[in-house]
Amino acid sequence: MSKDAYTYKSLPGSPGGPLLFVFHGTGGDENQLVSLGHDLAPQATIVSPRGDVSEYGAARFFRRTSEGVYDMDDLARATGKMADFVKAHVEAAKPSAVYGLGYSNGANILAALVFEAPELFDATVLMHPLIPFEPEVKGSLAGCHILLTAGKRDPICPPNLTARLEAYLRADGADVTVEWHEGGHEVRPNEIEAARRLFAGIAQGV
Repeated sequence: MSKDAYTYKSLPGSPGGPLLFVFHGTGGDENQLVSLGHDLAPQATIVSPRGDVSEYGAARFFRRTSEGVYDMDDLARATGKMADFVKAHVEAAKPSAVYGLGYSNGANILAALVFEAPELFDATVLMHPLIPFEPEVKGSLAGCHILLTAGKRDPICPPNLTARLEAYLRADGADVTVEWHEGGHEVRPNEIEAARRLFAGIAQGV
């Protein structure tokens, strides 16, 4: 396990407070979601890795062969590498709680982490994830708090696949909330407020 397996940016929070990992979308970098993470969980230390795959110069966390078609071998590689990265930071920080937030491709790698190691995160926010396969959860998601956010007219992440992911997560015991908006792949204020409520509720033990 290595804290430096990825290029990343860190923003310190309150000593002994939560640790929040944020995962950018395709073409973003380690700076994309840091300020949002701080806004949503002001007490948390933010850790923001940069994807280690380049798609025509755009950073991603794993390869794909076309839009919505994933290189499943590379997704497995990326998931294992990221799980080790997260565990190394958690071991070093010994936080009060561990949160995750990802957008688009970042939500996809975060979802893969949840499937691979359900015990890693106390709460996760998956903004516009696209999971075009049936996940194999290694363990139980009981006690996992997960927020899905989605657009009803999202051309990249069709609403039926969001609903299917919700069903998978619920079937495995997760506490799932879904926040919709009427638009597409963009993040809107109601999604941000829903994420803030989730993290605040966990911090207060709700």
